[in-house]
Order: sequence, then C-alpha cells, then structure tokens
Amino acid sequence: MTHSAEGRKLLTIELEKPMRKITLLSAFALSLSACGGSDESSVQTDDGETIDYKVDTAGDDSEIRITGDDGEEMVINSSVGADVSLPDGFTVYPGATIVNSTVMNQSDGQGTLVIMQSDDSPEEMADFYRSQAEKSGIAIGMEASSNGAKMVAGESDDGATFSFNATSSGEGTTGQLVVGKGLN
Repeated sequence: MTHSAEGRKLLTIELEKPMRKITLLSAFALSLSACGGSDESSVQTDDGETIDYKVDTAGDDSEIRITGDDGEEMVINSSVGADVSLPDGFTVYPGATIVNSTVMNQSDGQGTLVIMQSDDSPEEMADFYRSQAEKSGIAIGMEASSNGAKMVAGESDDGATFSFNATSSGEGTTGQLVVGKGLN
C-alpha cells in the first residue's frame, strides 16, 4: 500500500487542531481503509514526534490505531452504511441513510463523524442539528450558507465541539455531522 506525502503532511499539521483533527483523521482513515488489508507505518511531524499507525480492514469496516511518542493512542473505527452511536442529545437525521460512520477514541476524548443522505433540504437538516446542539449546551459560533450549502458549528463550555455541513445535489442532500469532546 502506498500513501501520498501530501496525506502525511496534512496529518502532521492537523493533529494539533481538535475540530479539524476529527475531520482530517476520518478522511485519512477512509483513504487508508480504501486500500484494503492491513498496513502499518510511521510518519514524523515537523516538531520531530514520530506517529505510528496500523490499519486493518475487513470488508467495509476498518480500524486504525495511531500512537504518538508519548504512548497516547487514538483508535479510529470506520464503517460503510452502518448504524452509529452518537453522543447524548444527538440522533441520525430522521429518514436519512447512513453512508459512512467513523468513531475516534483516545484516552481523554471521543469523536464521531457521520455522513448521511436525505431527501430534505440542507436548511432543514442544519436546523435539526442546530436545535440538537443547542439543547446539548453547545453555543453556535458559526453559521454559513452558500450556493445551496449550509454549515453550522459550535462549542460548549465543557469543550464539546459540533459541526454540521449539508450540500444538495441531484440525488438529494448529503450531510456531514461531526461531534466530539476532548480530542486534543
């Protein structure tokens, strides 16, 4: 299996940014798992830390274990079209089909990424998740609309982060929900 240098560079840059880390590691996990089988290797960050990773895939499921120099480990599990367990206060959008789900766990945090399809509009989906986030104590800090796409994101006082992005296409609306806490 080969991995692009660009993918490794992005991984090393984004490990320090929690909200982006969730999304980036999910994308990294999906790209590695698409190769199939099993692989392990190491990458080195700009500050000299070595990050080891091991990828195991079976069918549409994959597990990635990422370990830093300090022994801190993050486990990423990704599945295509599977049921997903979301943090309290969050549910899968009613009637949506799960395309992919990824769960990241480390000693002091957990994050979930769910990609889903719906026949509803981006606005309807974003309103649904804005309401769930606010009821869960998350203050909405960013909201944007552009060319039929909708994004809403925020953070709670206890460090929980949330973002939801939705875009429409000829096949309905694709939504991406990211919810996490403590992924530093």
